[in-house]
Amino acid sequence: MLNLKTFPPALGAGALAIARELARAGEATGVAVAIAPAVPDLAAVASAVRIPVLAQHVDPVAAGPTTGFVPVEAVVASGAKGSLVNHSEHPLSAYGVAEVARGLADAGLAAVVCARSAVVAGHLAAVRPPYLAVEPPELIGGDRAVSTAKPRIVVDAVNAVHAVSPATRVLCGAGVRGRGDVRKALELGSEGVLVASAVALARRPRSAIDELLAGF
Repeated sequence: MLNLKTFPPALGAGALAIARELARAGEATGVAVAIAPAVPDLAAVASAVRIPVLAQHVDPVAAGPTTGFVPVEAVVASGAKGSLVNHSEHPLSAYGVAEVARGLADAGLAAVVCARSAVVAGHLAAVRPPYLAVEPPELIGGDRAVSTAKPRIVVDAVNAVHAVSPATRVLCGAGVRGRGDVRKALELGSEGVLVASAVALARRPRSAIDELLAGF
């Protein structure tokens, strides 16, 4: 799962180029991939590639007089297939997470709920999202992957989530940059990774994507 955030190289034409490279690599390797571009690029990317395209955030509001917000209806209209929810850079209250996850599910879209710790992951698993990503915020954007720097967090998160919602697939993120980080994450029980700067800021996004997918 690739989150482009709003890194300048990954906006507009950059988002489209990276999405196409990710789609190519996913098809070539047989690895399931998805991408979350910035909101202004959501519809363009969703119409350009066949891989799942997700929003980076949804607000717990209905479509209507809600200037600047992102309701579920806007994600549906864009052609996206779901959204990240509660990323540490755009957190929601527990109530907000539940409302957004429910709204996405009702619309037939996937929620990738983010948690900053194993304890929070266990609590948020109560909304039974299809995906839950554990990302310690202190490691996001850094050079140390959570799977190698704090492996216990991944193990504890997987156990906490599956104790509440066995069907939820656990991803891990923060600092994941290479095939070794990915392999370790899988060994610890996660079913995938959530990455951002490793690709969005790479001089050669294609090479960065290939390196990560080699870990699968």
